[in-house]
Amino acid sequence: MNSVPKSASSTSAIPKPTASELNLLKILWQQGPMNAKQVHEAAHAERPDLAYATVLRHLQIMHGKGILTRDESQRSHVYAPSQEQDSLQTNLLKDLIQKVFAGSGKALVLAALRGHVSAAERNEIEQILQEEKKS
Repeated sequence: MNSVPKSASSTSAIPKPTASELNLLKILWQQGPMNAKQVHEAAHAERPDLAYATVLRHLQIMHGKGILTRDESQRSHVYAPSQEQDSLQTNLLKDLIQKVFAGSGKALVLAALRGHVSAAERNEIEQILQEEKKS
């Protein structure tokens, strides 16, 4: 099977996935490489209205964009993300910070802390910040 290319984890040349594509990527990140039928079955649990043909078409488009790799050695092609989840999230976050928060990570964090973080998450963030101060 194809593995995640080393160059893909450090580049932002891979197009940004749409919301539908992100949903399929989440499945592949959680469950590993899969063929279209397996991806459809996993996606169908969350979205019963999602047709197999739609999933297959999305996977083919994502492969064409470079978002997925495709192992064609088996009759049913096996798809896998071309980027690790944390790498893609980092790239999307950098883009969001530039476009929405004028390049300010602080502005992003403050916006997130205003109503989007639970008390438990806030405590965890405080612990991480305290550990960073000690280092």
